[in-house]
Amino acid sequence: MANPTIVAGYPRALLDFAVSKGADRDTLIEEASIRAFDLDDPDNRIPLANYLALLKAGIRLCNEPALSLLFGEAVKVQDISIVGSLGQLIGNVEEGRRQMNRYASLMLDADDGGTSDASEFVRENGDIWMKLTSEIYVDHPLLTESGFARGVCGCREMLASIPNPANLSFPKAIRFTHEEPSYRAEYDRIFGVPLFFGSSMNAIAIDGALLNLKMPRANPYLAEVLTAHAENLLKDLENSRSTTGKVEGLLLQVLHTGEVSVELIARQLGLSRQTLFRKLKAEGVTFEKVLTELRHKLALHYLNDKDVSVNETAYLVGFSEPAAFSRAFKRWTGSSPRTVRRSKTGDDGTALS
Repeated sequence: MANPTIVAGYPRALLDFAVSKGADRDTLIEEASIRAFDLDDPDNRIPLANYLALLKAGIRLCNEPALSLLFGEAVKVQDISIVGSLGQLIGNVEEGRRQMNRYASLMLDADDGGTSDASEFVRENGDIWMKLTSEIYVDHPLLTESGFARGVCGCREMLASIPNPANLSFPKAIRFTHEEPSYRAEYDRIFGVPLFFGSSMNAIAIDGALLNLKMPRANPYLAEVLTAHAENLLKDLENSRSTTGKVEGLLLQVLHTGEVSVELIARQLGLSRQTLFRKLKAEGVTFEKVLTELRHKLALHYLNDKDVSVNETAYLVGFSEPAAFSRAFKRWTGSSPRTVRRSKTGDDGTALS
């Protein structure tokens, strides 16, 4: 079963954008079932389902059906993901496409076992189309319109910064698999090129001369640093696709409810209890070990945050009684949670409940 995720930079930026359009932040977070602290690290992963719920809540609360499209127009990809910053260091269009294909999953990971390519060039009747290959864009038009708006606006800005770009226009036309929306006028305003809805592919037509266009020389040191960081993030993402990583991801979504069981996680993974045990054993862990280590790691994270009390931490990691959490925490670390909390706040701990 696929469990698509999106980098936390997207919902974090979307929250700010929707609030700027009149939506209430707390209501958005509640309706999307997103925990605010999960957005602190922009490289964190958020279930795509929660991001889509956030988009739909924003559309309703802002009373703006074109919110996703406008979000793509207004917020640059480099303000959301490291992939955007890498995109500013490419030498030409083909290099950019290859780079995007390698790192696209850092932004949106379909986890569907399909093609690793995010895009491909398709030649049709003398035209060159850059086509999105993932079915996820067919299934979710809100992602397509936002991504195309962000990509087109970003590329136009980049072209405008290049001396003598030979008056190249971008794009020449755009095709969408979804039907024409009620806010078509916004599409025309943003893209300003021929648009085709109900098409066989999600694709952008480009001028062939763009393929040979040389970008300004990139800063080699910056490119090296950003690439190294992106490779580390890619490795972490690949590790999360293991059974252990998938179990951790699902546990994160339900841990605070206290309703955690191997049966629940196995069911969400589409596995039997015995199969899940076997897969975890093959990776050298048990379900209890994954659960305990996740609770330990999260507890330390929460207690290092001055806004989270011991009682709140106990709840967030799935304990119904603070006393039971304190006993477990002492087994994990040799110290009480109040001792750790007090060392971080610098107070006497009397305010902790």
